[in-house]
Amino acid sequence: MDLTTFLIIATVISVFIFDFTNGFHDSADMVATAIASRAMRTSTAIALVSIFTFLGPLIAGLAVADTVGTFVNISNAPLRDAQALVIAALLAAVTYNLITWRFGLPSSSSNSLAGGLVGAGLFIVGNTQINWGIEAMQHGELTGVMKVVAGLFASPFLGFIIGFLIMKLIFFVFKRFTMQIRPLFVISQYFSVSWLGFSHGANDAQKGMAIIGMMLLASHETQTFTIPLWVILMCTTAITLGTMFGGWSIIKTLGFELYHVKLIHSVANQLGAALVNTLATAIGAPTSTTQVVTATLLGNGAAEKPSHVGWKRAGEIILGWLINVPVSMGFGALYSYLLIKILGVFS
Repeated sequence: MDLTTFLIIATVISVFIFDFTNGFHDSADMVATAIASRAMRTSTAIALVSIFTFLGPLIAGLAVADTVGTFVNISNAPLRDAQALVIAALLAAVTYNLITWRFGLPSSSSNSLAGGLVGAGLFIVGNTQINWGIEAMQHGELTGVMKVVAGLFASPFLGFIIGFLIMKLIFFVFKRFTMQIRPLFVISQYFSVSWLGFSHGANDAQKGMAIIGMMLLASHETQTFTIPLWVILMCTTAITLGTMFGGWSIIKTLGFELYHVKLIHSVANQLGAALVNTLATAIGAPTSTTQVVTATLLGNGAAEKPSHVGWKRAGEIILGWLINVPVSMGFGALYSYLLIKILGVFS
C-alpha cells in the first residue's frame, strides 16, 4: 500500500470518528429538552432523531459541503502539503470535540472544523489561498469564510430571537388554555423532534463529506471537488450511529441546568432550532446544532422568566463557543507542522 492510499484510508476512518463524535454531541442537544420535559421516553426520542438524522443528508442536497470544502484552495498545493492540511483540520476538530465532551460542555463540531481548516490553511498554503469572501460580500454575495461565519456565528443569535418569539406566540395563542392543550403538545413533540433530527443530519453530516471530498482532490483522485455516493452514505451512517449513543452529560447540562424545561418549552425549542438549521442549509451555510439548540432554549426561557435562566452556566457555554475557533485554529496549525514533518520523512 502506497502512502497516498494509506492517507486516504486514514482520513476516511478519521471522518467516521469525527461524524460519530458530532452525532454523539448533537443527539444530546436534540433530545435534552424532550427528556427533561418528561413528554417522551429516552429510547423513543433517540430513535426518532436517529432515523431522521439518517434521512437528512440523503434528501437535502450538498450545498453545505460545497461551502466547507472549497473555502480553502488546495488545488495548487504540493501533494503531501494538501493532504497534511486536510488531516490536520480534521484532527483539530476531533481533539476539541473530545476535550469538551470530557467536561460535559456543549461544543460546536462545525466551529472546530472551520477553525481547524483556517489554522491549517494559513500555516500550509497561506492567506492568499483562503477564500475570505470579503469582496463578494461587498457585492451582496455570501461566499467562502464569510458564509461559514454567517452560518456559525449568526445562527445562535437568530436561534435566540426565534426561540423568544415562538415562546411569546405560544403564550399568546394558548393563554386561555391549561391542561387541555397538553395532548396537543405531546403529539407536536414527535413532529418537532423529527424535524430537528432531519435538519441536523442535513447540515452537520455534510462537513465530514467535505473533508473526504477535499482529501480525494488533494490526492488527485478527483479533478474537481465532488462528493461520491459512498461518502454520503458513510458520513450519514457515522453521524446516525453517534446520535444513537448520545452524550448524557450534555443532556444534563441543557435539559436541567439552563432552564427548568417543561413540555411547552421543549416543543418551542425544537421547532425554533429546526427552523434555523433548515434556513441555513437552504443557503448552504453551516450551522452548529449545539449552538442553535442552546441559544433557542435561552430565548425560550428569556421569553417566560429571564430570572429563572441559568445565565452563569450559559456564560460558561458561550465562553466555550468564543474560544472554540481560535483554539481549533491553533490545533490545526500544530497538527499541520507535525504532519508535514512526519510525511516529509516518507516522501
